[in-house]
Amino acid sequence: MKNPTITRHLDKIEEYVYKTLQKDEMDLVQLFERLNKYTNLETISSYAKRNNMSYNGVKKCRNIIELFGVKFVYDNSL
Repeated sequence: MKNPTITRHLDKIEEYVYKTLQKDEMDLVQLFERLNKYTNLETISSYAKRNNMSYNGVKKCRNIIELFGVKFVYDNSL
């Protein structure tokens, strides 16, 4: 179960993004580019090469998420 405080903050962020997109005050691509700075998402193959690991090693031992049909490593310790 998610922390209620985190859920409340996420709801506020979602509402803000929705409203600014509706007003055409925000570009969706720009939003994703900025969010990537905080999440440090990287494709599995790119992460494996950069860290001298095998693709399967990364896939089995790292947090993997899928966005838009592409698998990414979620490593926020960078």
